[in-house]
Amino acid sequence: MPAGSASRANPAPLVDLARHCVIPDDIAFTRYDELIAPELAGMGVTLDRWQEDIWYAALGVREDGTLACDVMGVTLSISRQCGKTWGIMAGLIAICLSRPGTLVIWSSHHDRTSSETLTKIAGIVEKPAIRPKMRAQHPVVMTDDSRGVHFENGSRILFGARASGFGRGFSEVDVQVYDECQNLVESALTDMLAAMNVSDLGLAFFMGTPPRPKDVALGVHEAFKRRRDRALEEKKRRPFKGVYAEMSPRAPDAVSTDIDAPGFWGNLSDVNPAYGFRVGKSAIERLVENMSPDDVRREVFGIWDKTNESSAVMQRDAWNALAADPAELGAPASFGVNATRSGWIWIVACWRGDDAAHVEIALGTQSESEATSFLTRHATRRVLVKHDSTGAAKTVGEKLKQLGYGASAYTQNEVGAGNALWLGMAEGGRLSHGGQQELSDAIRGSRRQDRKSGGWTLMPRSDSFDIGPAIAMSAAVYAAMTSRAPTGTGRSASTGRVASTGRRAGVT
Repeated sequence: MPAGSASRANPAPLVDLARHCVIPDDIAFTRYDELIAPELAGMGVTLDRWQEDIWYAALGVREDGTLACDVMGVTLSISRQCGKTWGIMAGLIAICLSRPGTLVIWSSHHDRTSSETLTKIAGIVEKPAIRPKMRAQHPVVMTDDSRGVHFENGSRILFGARASGFGRGFSEVDVQVYDECQNLVESALTDMLAAMNVSDLGLAFFMGTPPRPKDVALGVHEAFKRRRDRALEEKKRRPFKGVYAEMSPRAPDAVSTDIDAPGFWGNLSDVNPAYGFRVGKSAIERLVENMSPDDVRREVFGIWDKTNESSAVMQRDAWNALAADPAELGAPASFGVNATRSGWIWIVACWRGDDAAHVEIALGTQSESEATSFLTRHATRRVLVKHDSTGAAKTVGEKLKQLGYGASAYTQNEVGAGNALWLGMAEGGRLSHGGQQELSDAIRGSRRQDRKSGGWTLMPRSDSFDIGPAIAMSAAVYAAMTSRAPTGTGRSASTGRVASTGRRAGVT
């Protein structure tokens, strides 16, 4: 894409081009006219209207002067060859010129991508209109920790790969760009985002294309997916304090990846604002001919896989359909115990009947002694208790074992088998539950993560989900279904069914 143009290549506004466009409704004014617009003419750059709109929203501020996207940043799910990277680059150069001392950290997942991006931006700043405003000596550094572009006024845009540890250890950062955001885990953000706390700008961009199934299985798409989920929630629990723009087909199932198919180029023009203006057919053909059909859907058309749109281990409607309230249950066949990092201990009871089972949360508590006391009252020495092999759940299990109860750790091998077992039973209609909100939220908040050793484990779709009840349920079902069915003691149906008093009812 050329650095300058006599007129906008595509005059269409962002709201007309994007399938999803979420912008905070409390923007009072924008700093675009302060930080970017005055520099563009001198740079010889004209942004397309949609690129300009992204910056208008990104630099939108509230009445109190704070950025309207200060919490969730700016998330862009836009396919390749659209000009998103160039548009963000041009805006950042303008900010660096108008705001002396600005520090921008641009991280990619792969070092190759980082190097390619630096080469692109170097081509812009070396142009005659901008070069005099760059550092006199070595304005572009291609190696070492200072890899990036350096301005005469002290501003810097530094580049590196997250896979190599780049992005951590910086302080007083003003703007962070997370490129290839489809490969960005939530845990990597903690230290990096904290580096912007003292900046009066504190702007973050999250850019990428829809994640591949492999990214989903490894859980490296978490940060990108969570921002998309929050932006597109129909009934938001709280305002989405960020900007989200996605360019994808409005009828994704109707899109063909065959370049010779009728409608291919028409569908492309709907999702790629650069096609037919700055990007020609040959550039798209090179992409398509060297990609699998699934990759074309994600990287050329920006289509999120359905597994990404609903990555919960089991869909809400399917899980809700398993809710039941059996009149008589007798004694539980087993209990599963899980302790979360937040300090909660979850106990799930499982009742077995031939090849079927029923599960309910028996207790949710932050007290090890309460959990132990509960199990000694409601479990017999013939009722199995499966618990985590670490933390508070392990402590509870060891105490029970010392007292002669049938407690044992839920091993990694058992976890793989147990997850396949309960999910297969649920999908076959052989597992029912009591409809408790906390267990339903845990299932909704869980995703599958494949293990190198085989099988899969449950992981939270985001940090906002407490999946402890789901893990405890998996342990309870495994214990019940892989042991001899207990003879029962004739206890009432209330045995082992205790409300988790004091526990929040849902996910916050």
